[in-house]
Amino acid sequence: MVGGAVGGRPEGVVFVGVVPVLLLLALVDLGVQRLPDLLTLPLAGATAAGLGGAALLPGAGGNWRGALLGGAALAGAYLLLFLINPAGMGFGDVKLALALGVILGWYGWGVWAVGAFLGFLYGALYGLALVLRGPGGRRTAFPFGPFMAAGALTGVLLGGFGA
Repeated sequence: MVGGAVGGRPEGVVFVGVVPVLLLLALVDLGVQRLPDLLTLPLAGATAAGLGGAALLPGAGGNWRGALLGGAALAGAYLLLFLINPAGMGFGDVKLALALGVILGWYGWGVWAVGAFLGFLYGALYGLALVLRGPGGRRTAFPFGPFMAAGALTGVLLGGFGA
């Protein structure tokens, strides 16, 4: 689906390669509520490098500088949330935000904002469902990485179709 949204543009190769890693990270986070450095840190580096290469090719639909700034901004925002409430946000989420911010920043600040917002919206809806259906309460912990990834992928789909 991501490949279809991006079309034949060079960044499509990067995004199609990122999706299985995001799926693996989501499954790991769902299983053990951890986002391992072994996956998050190389994902951030490979995504930045891959989009840097894509930016050099004709027909690229985004901006590498924007991608790097987007990565720094989203990781910085998540770091701030982690520092405010370490029990509410894991540091793995901060590291995942770096890669997701690079991905979202590629298509500009509008896509970045939508993708970041949708991650929080998806997580909030899931949290609300936990509260409404059973013994879960406001303080019930759940993995946030899958919602971050889903929001970013939604943003990329919207950005890919719009680019």
